[in-house]
Amino acid sequence: MTSEELAKFNGQNGQPAYVAVGRNIYDVTESPLWKEGNHEGAHQAGCDLTQELKTAPHVAAVIERFPCVGQIEELPAKKPSVGPKLIIPAVITIILILALVLLR
Repeated sequence: MTSEELAKFNGQNGQPAYVAVGRNIYDVTESPLWKEGNHEGAHQAGCDLTQELKTAPHVAAVIERFPCVGQIEELPAKKPSVGPKLIIPAVITIILILALVLLR
């Protein structure tokens, strides 16, 4: 499941409440602490809560007790692009080198 797909499972309008921790997605729908997809006004279902869990008053094992319904798909890493910031200095350098060679 992608992050965009996970966002649809926000616990509102009859949707199940899913949260991601690490790569796993957990169904917290049946928890009274996740009513309408909201966890005590601090967290919303349909999100990756990996970072938030690091500062939560409970350990990951609390979330891991819920049914695991899938995993977050990792998006392929983007290839670094050579943008204008690199092309322009390269072109200027080539022009300067050519000018030096021709002026000899």
